[in-house]
Formats: sequence, structure tokens, C-alpha cells
Amino acid sequence: MNRTDAGFMLRALELARNGFYTTDPNPRVGCVLVKDQVILAEGWHRQAGQAHAEIDALSKLASPYSARGATAYVTLEPCSHHGRTGPCCDALIAAGVRRVVAAMQDPNPLVAGNGLQKLREAGIEVICGLLEADAEHLNRGFIKRMQTGLPFIVSKLAMSLDGRTALANGQSQWITSPQSRQDVQRFRAESSVILTGIDTVLADDPSLNARVDFDVKQPIRVVLDSQLRMPLQAKMLQLPGETWLITVNSDQAKQQTLLDAGCRIFQVDGVNGRIDLQETFKLLAAQQINQVWVEAGATLNGGLLVSGLVDEWRIYMASSVLGNQGRGLFHLPDTLQTMQDKINLQLFDVRQVGPDLRLSYRNLGV
Repeated sequence: MNRTDAGFMLRALELARNGFYTTDPNPRVGCVLVKDQVILAEGWHRQAGQAHAEIDALSKLASPYSARGATAYVTLEPCSHHGRTGPCCDALIAAGVRRVVAAMQDPNPLVAGNGLQKLREAGIEVICGLLEADAEHLNRGFIKRMQTGLPFIVSKLAMSLDGRTALANGQSQWITSPQSRQDVQRFRAESSVILTGIDTVLADDPSLNARVDFDVKQPIRVVLDSQLRMPLQAKMLQLPGETWLITVNSDQAKQQTLLDAGCRIFQVDGVNGRIDLQETFKLLAAQQINQVWVEAGATLNGGLLVSGLVDEWRIYMASSVLGNQGRGLFHLPDTLQTMQDKINLQLFDVRQVGPDLRLSYRNLGV
């Protein structure tokens, strides 16, 4: 590997980001074909069912023989299995590439090194691990789902300087600035799912969609609704896209009414009458959900905090004060009696967004 390799891989990563809002549930992948330090063709994966990055790049060659002796720079190991499309490693072998530089191995058990091995067996020089951290960050939801059976989970909260999310009467629109709210729309757009609790639906009647000015695969709306209280007139049920309800209620009449209204319903086990959060996220991963964006109230966020399931807490802090009667971020169990019981988070990023601060935390040990 050399600096030239790194430069071409940076370009492949840039191409992969073109599919940042559209490839779900597939990973975002870019490919650059290079010969004699000249780029022959570039490609990237646009959406599931369409050509993978390597195939997209090969299709743009001036001649079918142009790639003979070339190097392929790919942000993820070329696939070796038949899915909706054929194996990319076979296509690279057939094209006559001499060398493949991959940023990382594919965490998908159907690939997991098999593609790289197949390339080596065909006599192709293979290098793996160049700019690996950048490639991993690009597909952290996909990677976590493949490795753990859980999606990558981010919970967003908005608060005042004194840590309040709403006035005592529940009024919360708007704590943060228009710039912060637009920032949230971008993060919504990159997620597979926007998840909330039924109490938030009943209080705020949210749309839970990504309102952006670029092409996006709209995230699925997921509501944790333990007793099937979803109102049939809810705004989200009138909008395009999917709404999923996760419940512990087995009432078939209630379920059918909501099914007729366009909801998809999943029934999971309960814990003291509440939805089992671990089972919920395992279920979402089984439905090929890579990344979950949570916008919920203090009760659900308290449960998530205690569970340790959240990978990132993204907190927007406004330059305002709502007073000691305002509502807090988390409802936590009474078991927090001493300072030794406190839950510690690790701050890893601070950004100014308009007049607000965006604070990013992770659970210690995650």
C-alpha cells in the first residue's frame, strides 16, 4: 500500500457516500477502477436491487477489456454470494483485474472473507484494511446488525440549559432553533427507522418523516404501543410510507382495525406489561433494520438508558431556561439512591448548530 492507494480509496469512500440516504438495508459501497494511475471508471451502490458498486463501475468502462491489469479500490469486500445480483468477485475476476484493495472485510456471514479468498485463488493480489475505520463508520448500522443481531441505535433529545425538555404543562415546541431542527431532519434521513412511544404520538401527533431537499428512502415509522392506543386519525397514518406498531396486546379486533388503517403490527413479549426493548430491537434487526433514530419522551428514554441498548445519545441544548417545574430528560427507577448508582455517559463530540449545542454521548464501555 502507498499514498496513491489511500488517495484512490478516499475517492471510493466519497462515491459510497452518494448512496448514504438510499441504499438501506444494503451497505453503502464505492468502487474505483485504476490502471497506470489513471481512473478508468467509478461506481457506487444506489439502492437495494440495483447494481453493486463494482458492477456499476465495470459497466462504465470504455471497453470490456479495459480493466485487464487494473486495480479495483472498493470500500467493502466484493460479495461472493448470489443475492438479488450476482457475485461481484466473479465479475472482477472475469474483467481481468490484477489487484483488489478493500477497505474492510464484509461482516455479512454469507461473505465474511469468502470474496477475498476467491479473488486470491484466482491469482489476484488482495489488500484489505486500508482506511478501515472510515469504511466502518460509513456502514456502522449494517456492521452492527451483522455482528450482533441488533441495529445501531441513536436517541435524540432536545433540552434547555437547565435540562428540561418541556414546560410543566407539556409544551415543548420549540426548545431548539430552526437550524437544530433541520440538522435533525438530516439524521432522520440517514436512518432506517424513526422510533417513538405511543405517549409521544398521543401528545404531539408527529409526522416522523425526513423533510429534506435531496433524494431519500423515507425511514419506517415505528411506534411502541403496548396496548394498541394508536389513534386512527394520527397524522403519520395519513402520510406516504410505512408505520409499524410493536405491541404486547393480543386483542385481534384492535389489531385488525389498525391493520385496516395501514399499520403493520408486531407482537412481542412484555415485561411487567411493558414492551421488552431487547426483543424489540432484535425484531427490527431481523427485519433488516440497520439504524434506529429514537425521538421519544422521558419514560421510554429512561428505559433505554437503563437497558444500555443505545449506541449514541444526541442531545441538542438550547440557550434558554424552562425552570424547575419543567419536564426532565429521563424517568429513571427509584434504585438510584446514591452517587455510586449514577449512570455515566462519555461525551465524544460537541458541535454548535445555530445558537444551540449538539452534544454526542455514548454509554461508558460501548
